Amino acid sequence: MLTIHDIINQYNELAMIDHLGQASWNIMEPRMRQNKLLFGERPLCTVVRPLFHTRRGWDYLSERTEILLNVFSKASEAMLADAELRAQVRLTPLEEELVRIPTGYRTTIPTARLDSFFARHEDGRVNLSFVEFNGESPAGMAYGDVMAEMFLDLPIMRQFQEKYHVQPIMARRSAMDALLNIYHEWCGNQTQLPAIAIVDWYGVPTTTEFHLFAEYFGRHGIVGVVCTPDQLDYRNGRMYADGRPVDFIYKRVLSTELLGRYGVDHPIVHALRDGAICMANPFSCKILHKKASFAFVSDERNAHLFTPLERVTIDTHVPWTRVIEERFTVNNKGEHVDLLLWASRNKDHLVIKPNDDYGGAGVLIGWEASDNEWNQALQQGLETPMIVQERVEIAYEPFPFVDATGDIYVGRRLVDCDPFLFHGDTVGGCLVRLSSVTLLNVTAGGGSVVPAFIVDEK
Repeated sequence: MLTIHDIINQYNELAMIDHLGQASWNIMEPRMRQNKLLFGERPLCTVVRPLFHTRRGWDYLSERTEILLNVFSKASEAMLADAELRAQVRLTPLEEELVRIPTGYRTTIPTARLDSFFARHEDGRVNLSFVEFNGESPAGMAYGDVMAEMFLDLPIMRQFQEKYHVQPIMARRSAMDALLNIYHEWCGNQTQLPAIAIVDWYGVPTTTEFHLFAEYFGRHGIVGVVCTPDQLDYRNGRMYADGRPVDFIYKRVLSTELLGRYGVDHPIVHALRDGAICMANPFSCKILHKKASFAFVSDERNAHLFTPLERVTIDTHVPWTRVIEERFTVNNKGEHVDLLLWASRNKDHLVIKPNDDYGGAGVLIGWEASDNEWNQALQQGLETPMIVQERVEIAYEPFPFVDATGDIYVGRRLVDCDPFLFHGDTVGGCLVRLSSVTLLNVTAGGGSVVPAFIVDEK
C-alpha cells in the first residue's frame, strides 16, 4: 500500500529531475507577486511542494477536529452562560462588557482555526496535537486557495498528476457560506446579500488577503470594501465604510487592539448595540481565542461538561494546559501537584504563552530557556495572564526549495497543519505553515505558507 511518505518522496524526486523544481520556482515567484500572495512585501511561499494528505489522513484530521470543535462550542456556550466559568479564561473588564452584546445569530464561532501538529511516521503511526484556537480573525483562507490554484499550473504538479489525482483543500467558499449564514439569520432574509467591510489597520502584512477576499466576494455579487477602523462612521442608524453604506463587518482587526485604541467608544460597538450591523467574528469569540481556553477544556474542574468520547479526544489531542496561578491541580500524569512548583521543575517538557497575543510574541520554550528565565516567566504569569502548556511532538517533513543561487535542495521543515472551522460545526480548508526553527509563525518574521492537497493514486 502506497504511504504518504512514498508520495512525498516521489514528488521531491521529480523536483530534482530535468530542472522541474527550478522551472516551477521561476514561475511561482513572479506569480505570487501578481496574485497578491505576499505577507507584507515578501512572497508567502518559499518551497516548491504543497502539503499532501491521503484521503484517509485528511478524513482522520477532519473527524478529530470536528469532535474538538464541538468541545470548544460547548465550552463557549457554558462560559457565556456562567460568569464564574468565564473567569477561568481571564477576560479584561472591557472584554467582559463586549462579550455580552447580542450578535443576532446563534453560533458563537462563525469562522475559526485550530492550530495543530500532525506528525506522520514512516511506520504508520500518527500523532495529532492541537495547540491553539484562533477564534478572532483567522488568516490564510484566501491565501491558501489562490496558492493552490497557482500550484496546479506548475510544470512539476502537471507531471505529478500523470500518476496521481490531486484535490486542493479550499476554504474561501466555506468562509463565504458561513458569513452568509449568519447574515441571513441576522437580517431574516435568505436572499438579501450583505455589503461587507473588511476591517483592519492600514498597512498590516495581511492586507493583500483582504483584497483577495473582496475580489472573491465581488465575483459572487457581494460588495466588499477594505477599510480601517478609522474609516468607519456610524450615523443615523447606518454604518459607512470609507463613505459607502455597509451592514456587515468582517472584523479582521483584533478586539484587544481595537479596545486599546478606542475603548468601547467606536462605531462598531455603537452599531452592534443598536443591532444595526452583523459582525464576524463576534466579540464573544474572544472567550475561545484566549489561550486559556485550552486550559479550560483540559482542566479536571470542567470535565463534567463533556461526554466520555469528548474527554478521550481532549486527553489524546489537547496538550495539558493550565493558567499560571497558585493552585493545586492534576498534572499530565494524573498526579495532584502544586502547579507552580511542578512547572518550575519540569520546564524541559513545557512552554509558557501569553494568554492573549499573536505572532509568537512572548512565547518561552522551556527546553530552550535557562532556569532563571523560566522561573521569572512563571512569576510574571502571576501578574499578567499566561498559560503553561505541555510540550507536544512537532511534525517535520522534507520540502524542495531553491536557494539564492538557483540550486534546488530538499530540506527538512517544521510543519503545522491548521484546519479552518465554519459555523461552529464544519471543517473546510487548512492553513499550512513551514519553518526551520521551533517557533513556527509567519507573523514573527519567518516561515512559509503552502496549500494542502488530498492525493489519490490513479
